Amino acid sequence: MGTSPQLVYIGLGSNLESPVEQVREALHELATLPLSRLAAASSLYASRPVGPQDQPDFINAVVALDTRLSPLALLDQLQALEQQHRRRRQRHWGPRTLDLDLLLYANNTIDNPRLRVPHPHMTTRAFVLLPLAEIAPSLNLLQQPLIAWLKRVEDQELERLADA
Repeated sequence: MGTSPQLVYIGLGSNLESPVEQVREALHELATLPLSRLAAASSLYASRPVGPQDQPDFINAVVALDTRLSPLALLDQLQALEQQHRRRRQRHWGPRTLDLDLLLYANNTIDNPRLRVPHPHMTTRAFVLLPLAEIAPSLNLLQQPLIAWLKRVEDQELERLADA
């Protein structure tokens, strides 16, 4: 593939089996993806679960990657990493060892049965927007500055973890 690298953003989340370690390990694994280079990684954040509340809090982060992988090839790599972390899809928005979401793929809009980019829920979730703003503060999402989206989720509690 003679394509030039594309800047992509990936959201990470975990709330099972030592979530901080799950996310830290995934950060290292993302840095070793083929045809890709880790450009930036946010701090780790703790957040309440979306959906069913009868589960542990989540640990979240966002990374920026420069990649030559196509969107679906990258999705395949992310899903393979989830499987390595013993991800089980038992219920919608349920607990998980590792969740990797392709949030943005350059400036592309993708509407595919397997992949929607920009990620359809990212503008309503502080656990995505806050770490994203940490590594890409001047980013525009859907023709609006990231800061405008952040103001809409100020009521969502998020705790930045020290030296994580």
